Amino acid sequence: MIIKTSEGLVDIKSLNLQELTEEIKSLGEPAFRAKQLYEWMHKKLARNYDEMTNIPKSLKEKCKEHFFYACVSQERVQVSQIDGTQKFLFGLHDGNFIESVLMKYKFGNSVCISSQVGCRMGCRFCASTLDGLERGLLPSEMLDQIYAITRISGERVSHVVVMGSGEPMDNYDNVLQFVRLLSDENGLNLSQRNITVSTCGLVPNIRRLADEHLQINLALSLHASNDEKRKKLMPIANTYTLEEVIDACKYYFDQTGRQLTFEYALVGGVNDTEDDAKELSELLGGLNAIVNLIPVNPIKERDFIETERSKVIAFKNKLEKNRINATIRREMGRDIDGACGQLRRRHMLEK
Repeated sequence: MIIKTSEGLVDIKSLNLQELTEEIKSLGEPAFRAKQLYEWMHKKLARNYDEMTNIPKSLKEKCKEHFFYACVSQERVQVSQIDGTQKFLFGLHDGNFIESVLMKYKFGNSVCISSQVGCRMGCRFCASTLDGLERGLLPSEMLDQIYAITRISGERVSHVVVMGSGEPMDNYDNVLQFVRLLSDENGLNLSQRNITVSTCGLVPNIRRLADEHLQINLALSLHASNDEKRKKLMPIANTYTLEEVIDACKYYFDQTGRQLTFEYALVGGVNDTEDDAKELSELLGGLNAIVNLIPVNPIKERDFIETERSKVIAFKNKLEKNRINATIRREMGRDIDGACGQLRRRHMLEK
């Protein structure tokens, strides 16, 4: 996938090995140099060409002239005093900012990355969408969030969720290339089964993703048990009905065999009643799926309130009674602007 910047430079870190080999050969260089460059970028996580000790100076100069080299810069990091979660604010080459989160679990280190600068989906409880969409991220910029956190922490990342700022299915081609590069055996070689991509429900692209026959996990931001309530929370519901969204998720399971996850943010007095749990059970009955209940992380720009803990547990119990697998998401980073878009927005307002 050949991606060029507005300046006409090829995005070198978004090329697969075969594409990079062709580009390097077009510069009059031997093919083996491409493998060396690829390893420096995707295994050794070099921040620039100058760190590549076995690359000739003449080739480095050619690369600087012909290629764009994505490398995010750490602008700010917040560390939770509760659970050690780290939230990073990264700067991009064009002056934009994005967020990423490092969460440490017993099973390994999980990184939540952003797929866009901002978001245009308009979900009512999300800070990412308050200022609209600036642009989609390049595959290289998604990768480098992981690479930067790996360099900073000195620890391997075992799981990646594309669930930060932005709607991944609204940046489809770049997200797809990102997944393929991240799972490439010549790079970090992360198992696709350890990669989760979320969506608020762009039905055509859910079906496109299913036809790729990847082994990544799909997480649907559901957040309501009927169309009427979903429209109040998520504008995308005015375009695609719940029936269409659920059918697309079923198609994804049929094509990949991967268990589905339905994200459900519990908003006090809005979607957390016993009737909501009953309706949700009927909606998802028979699916190979799990419901991830998320006590909403309030943002000051909205008047949503968090569901009481006792009601969260009661909601979960009701689902399980109706044979729906459910979990309550462990709240990570609540004391460090944990919700998507909060840190970026605060930083922008301070400027």
